[in-house]
Amino acid sequence: MAPIWIDTHCHLDAPEFDADRPAVLARARAAGVALQVLPAVMAANFDTVRQLAHAHGLAYALGIHPLFVDRSADADLDTLADALARHRDDPRLVAVGEIGLDHAVPGLDLVRAERFYQAQLRLAQRAGLPVILHVRRSADGLLKGLRRTPVAGGIVHAFNASQAQAEVFVGMGFRLGFGGAMTYDRALQIRRLASTLPAGNLVLETDAPDIPPHWLYRTAAQRAAGATTGRNEPAELPRIAQALADLRGWSLDATAITTTANALAALPRLAAVTPGCGA
Repeated sequence: MAPIWIDTHCHLDAPEFDADRPAVLARARAAGVALQVLPAVMAANFDTVRQLAHAHGLAYALGIHPLFVDRSADADLDTLADALARHRDDPRLVAVGEIGLDHAVPGLDLVRAERFYQAQLRLAQRAGLPVILHVRRSADGLLKGLRRTPVAGGIVHAFNASQAQAEVFVGMGFRLGFGGAMTYDRALQIRRLASTLPAGNLVLETDAPDIPPHWLYRTAAQRAAGATTGRNEPAELPRIAQALADLRGWSLDATAITTTANALAALPRLAAVTPGCGA
């Protein structure tokens, strides 16, 4: 049997896919990517990710991304609460996300971002759902919020913090997401974590169309010459997984089995909607 892959983080609703979304999905299925999790980033795309998930047999999460908090109204938190209640019995709704904090982008209203993060943790706690966390130079802030408002675990997306912080997240029931950044030889911290963390802690993701693996990256000189930055897509997941397999000394089949099991543990509702895994 061919390995089953789960892309635990893919923005299939992004405009970069508008021209060829059916082809993107076909390539993913041909590559063995059985399921993608589509996290919302603001209230305006709640319906879009849900409709895509139902139309194409995928999964979705609802939340307000920290980079979109400044463009979101306070009432959008009520919209999220209403959507979580309205779709609480939808098996394809697997998490609250993408939520979190971002301390890497200057000019953000960090007080507002913190308020939205805490409010969304409370909504996840009330709904009994795991969360998909955005973390950039903000791991300590995320952990502080989780200590205040414990939730049902989830995934820390694009993890790039310390070993000690990784261990705390894991102790709180989280798995850690690894993707295209892991394929770069100079991404020493990410590659070290991917190679040394316990096997049960790791899940795979693309963050498509973002975080392209090294074979899709275009240099500044190439872009100046007219080349576009390579668009990432879920069909790249098995090749990204090969980087993890190489770091761990695993076979590709073992990598698929391990990371798929970890994704199902992190987001338990996935079991019912993943081909070959559920009822």
